[in-house]
Amino acid sequence: MKKTLLNFIQTRTGFFTLLVVLFWIKYIFAAYVDFNLGLSDPYQHIIMWTSPIGTAILLIGIGFYFPRPLVSYIAMLVMDFLNTVLLFANILYYRQFSDFITMKTITNAGKVAPGLGKSAVSLLHPSDIFIWLDLIIIIALLITKKIKIDPKSYGLSTPFAITSFGAFMLTLNMFLAESSRPRLLRNTFDRSYIVKYLGLDTYTVYDGIKNAQTVQVNKNANSSDLNKIINYTKKHHALAGTTFGKEKGKNVVIIHLESFQQFLINLKINGTEVTPFLNSIYKNPHTISFKNFYHQVGLGRTSDAETMLETGSYGISDGSLFTSLGSENTFQAAPQILRQDGYTSAVFHGNVGTFWNRNEVYKNFGYNYFFDQNYFSNKTNDKIGYGLKDKLLFSESVKYLEQMQQPFYAKYITVTNHIPFSMDKEDLDPKFKTTNTRDETINNYFETAHYLDQAVREFFNYLKASGLYKNTMIVIYGDHYGLSNSENETLAPIIGESSDTWNSFNNVQMQRVPFMIHAANLKGEIKDKVGGEIDVLPTLLHLLGIKNKNYIQFGSDMLSPKYKDWIVFRNGTIVSGKYVIIGGKGIKGVVYDRKSGKQIINFTSQEKREITSLAKEAKQSLKYSDLLNNHNLLRFYTPIGFKPVDPAQFDYLTNYEQMIELRQKLKEKSTSLYSQHHGSTTSLYKTDAAELRGRQKEITEVPDTVKNNSLTNKSTSQKETQTKNK
Repeated sequence: MKKTLLNFIQTRTGFFTLLVVLFWIKYIFAAYVDFNLGLSDPYQHIIMWTSPIGTAILLIGIGFYFPRPLVSYIAMLVMDFLNTVLLFANILYYRQFSDFITMKTITNAGKVAPGLGKSAVSLLHPSDIFIWLDLIIIIALLITKKIKIDPKSYGLSTPFAITSFGAFMLTLNMFLAESSRPRLLRNTFDRSYIVKYLGLDTYTVYDGIKNAQTVQVNKNANSSDLNKIINYTKKHHALAGTTFGKEKGKNVVIIHLESFQQFLINLKINGTEVTPFLNSIYKNPHTISFKNFYHQVGLGRTSDAETMLETGSYGISDGSLFTSLGSENTFQAAPQILRQDGYTSAVFHGNVGTFWNRNEVYKNFGYNYFFDQNYFSNKTNDKIGYGLKDKLLFSESVKYLEQMQQPFYAKYITVTNHIPFSMDKEDLDPKFKTTNTRDETINNYFETAHYLDQAVREFFNYLKASGLYKNTMIVIYGDHYGLSNSENETLAPIIGESSDTWNSFNNVQMQRVPFMIHAANLKGEIKDKVGGEIDVLPTLLHLLGIKNKNYIQFGSDMLSPKYKDWIVFRNGTIVSGKYVIIGGKGIKGVVYDRKSGKQIINFTSQEKREITSLAKEAKQSLKYSDLLNNHNLLRFYTPIGFKPVDPAQFDYLTNYEQMIELRQKLKEKSTSLYSQHHGSTTSLYKTDAAELRGRQKEITEVPDTVKNNSLTNKSTSQKETQTKNK
């Protein structure tokens, strides 16, 4: 038997069969070990087992169409290798995002890849060698001629038979899938369902076709599609309450807390608060805080949070709006809206400007300035993971912030509290002892959150010392979860929950993130109402005294007496004041009472009406937002009084030069902090950052690279002007 099997492998059909079987084994391994496909009954397991066979036969079988033996073997190995690359890429992606790669993600990978650094390496597991082991061994056996090249000629009959059998297996799989989940491809609300029933290869092809269809639809979009969207957003607009205009004319500082979840607030580890300063702001008499505020990001993660914050629309369903549509789309975003009221705007972020395509998107949003890693220290020890450490970001930013004309809208994007939550020893607080769980990600998470808290405290101290604090509204929010669902059961006892009773309701509650609005003249309160990132922009605009009814925004002012407290996640899950509805399927899904956490099994007629209505509203909200963004419909609509963005006017290479020239041009009319103090305020910034000991000039002085960029750009502009004059 053994000899017969070995002889069979020495034939080309045997070699082909070996590749297919080995790929099938590692696919099944990944399905159970790395993917959470929700296999709930034996029939679903059987369907999943069959799902990779047909496509593997079709792909690897392509090698049989090459008549030359060596080329045929190489072609089979190449197809097996490419299929393995797709599998492995999805394994890594799933560990980070709990989802599968879309075609938009693949085609825009180059815009996200710069700056990934250690976080990508942290996703690797020892078991990953199993995914590649078969190819390594087979190639070695071919090189050592333990497996010999079969010189036999197979003509066209054998490859045709292989293709026919592959097509049959694919058809069988689709038949089994349809019998278990009718209209699977038509009613697609979760990518994991397609992978579970049809496999990764079929899902990738389906997603590619769907993406191509979307592109074609976009070309055919017209202004008439706007009518339903405008009617929807106006119908759901919440009139402003007594807080309207409370912060009119004030500076706005947005502090974007990377991967920061609500459970960190007031949490103690080994008797010490993880985030003592943020806790004090959360409970401050001048802070409006929300304890049931949820992130609503999808595959775009941080960029989705920014999309909602700036535009009042959701991230797209199958990728990142920033990378997929951000370069071409028309937006009516916060920076440009505030420009109508005399605001200047800037983003401070210590990563490369191309990450998430920010250097292009921010121009279309209307940001005057974008200070990326080029404006800060480039020393290796000053960076961690996704960019400059947070204490350095805040401290080194003030030399630019003080030059901005007031009122300004400034956003800080922190990065240290990002997976893999790594920290240099010199940055650890010796007074803070983290957890000692078996999961190092959890242990590290509390350390980076503690560091972030210290960084925000130092920045607040500067705002007060410089005088900016009294004239600034500070908004603090968490962009999305930091710890994934796979880590929640280990985390449960730390946050006062039980691992034994942990369920999908708890997973939804873990999607809460902080949201705080702090200003010296605000009357503080910790609000219980449900809200989400989609509601931030309308809330802030009303506080600043700006009416938003004519803008297309899918959220509502959370401080309005007419606010309806419900939100929808990008995956369709709904949270309202009364219910948590998993997956957006209404009463056909899993529904919990939000306050008690108990699952509702038998619905009253009133509950049925309420849940059905919420499901309909949620579906419409996501649908209209996708229609708006995917079809770039805002190019057809300009509200009265709004001046559209001209992205060509922005040059992020010369931010500092532009601000200095503007201050000098305005002279005594300049409203910058620098002008008000008749000099720099950087000496007021105090930090205990280990990296800046003995390097105070890094806070006060602009890097030479920034000066050189300005000089180079100025020289180029002069030459262009001379050429035009000639």
